[in-house]
Amino acid sequence: MNSPFPTSSLTKACDSDVSSDLCLANAQLVLADQVLTGAVTIENGVICDITEGDHVPTGAIDCAGDLVLPGLVELHTDNVERHIEPRPEVDWPHLPALIAHDAELASTGITTVFDAMRVGSIHSGKGRYIDYARKLADELLAARAQGYFKISHFLHLRAEICSETLLEELAAFGASDRVGIVSLMDHTPGQRQFRDLTALKTYVAKKRGMNDAEFAAHVENLLGLQKRFGAKHEAGAVQEARRLGAVLASHDDTTADHVGTSAVNGVGFAEFPTTVEAAAACRTHGIAVMMGAPNLIRGGSHSGNVAAEDLAKADLLDIVSSDYVPSALLLSAFRLADIWNDLPRAIATVTSNPARAVRLHDRGALKTGLRGDVLRVRKIGETPLLRGVWSQGNKVG
Repeated sequence: MNSPFPTSSLTKACDSDVSSDLCLANAQLVLADQVLTGAVTIENGVICDITEGDHVPTGAIDCAGDLVLPGLVELHTDNVERHIEPRPEVDWPHLPALIAHDAELASTGITTVFDAMRVGSIHSGKGRYIDYARKLADELLAARAQGYFKISHFLHLRAEICSETLLEELAAFGASDRVGIVSLMDHTPGQRQFRDLTALKTYVAKKRGMNDAEFAAHVENLLGLQKRFGAKHEAGAVQEARRLGAVLASHDDTTADHVGTSAVNGVGFAEFPTTVEAAAACRTHGIAVMMGAPNLIRGGSHSGNVAAEDLAKADLLDIVSSDYVPSALLLSAFRLADIWNDLPRAIATVTSNPARAVRLHDRGALKTGLRGDVLRVRKIGETPLLRGVWSQGNKVG
């Protein structure tokens, strides 16, 4: 069986500030395969020492037995879109929106994020989506260059196959844009995530204020776009991902045939497969499986697809994403720890596994030589209480 994790490296992040010395001592350190009492020391933004024991050196922070674990790595979040468009047709000023998005993620323990932006637009009807990704990416990268962010940001381009202008929008991105992921998103009605048109109607009609006739016209338009552009857009998006040096992801694979196509395309990880069949096929092809934290916390998919907990119990879950609830990511890891009775394995689904899936080998674990992205957590019953967040040794939450 092939490994689901690639070995080459994404261009290393060049985030601005690094810390002075930091030592978190008398902590329960969550390492790759064990939890031990010890201390972790960070110098110049990098973990330089890990020692065992409850000794608290002079100047160190006494964690009093709290857990210390790596900063969370988020591969798929719609959170930036929520900040720039807090309500339908409301365009919020982008710089304050980006700063608020960054601060929110830092406050939940996320220290690396791949900001998901849709590419591929529809320019007519109530289901229209206008181009925005290139402009927003420019603003995000400029803010990052100015040191406005607390955490590390990369781009995730959500390639909408069922659209009018996908390839033109992808062509506007280049090697300097830190595009880490291109995901193939096919939201054609009647298949994948929206096999059940009732679920699609609940989602789209409510969001866009469509009546029955407008929703029917929207569905007909999407089916027409798929027929005209689907094959061309999918093949083109695969090529664009290669040009950009990005990891390719599939989205909402439902059948073994879908996964077989993903494997041929060179997909590295599968976002939210909708069935056990698809998840099992991913395992066969060495494709990492990612599921949503809200699905795990709620006990099921809001679209009626497979439950993340079922995949976890079947040993078919590698990565968790916060999706549309940033604070769910840390909570989901502790929920998995209860399911598996294995805290290090659960923490890996939100740290080392996503980092490896996108070829970031400089973070995602408590290990000397890696970035000093760390969290201090105390459990309150079944709930993790975040007591500190450090990005490259800097306190950010």
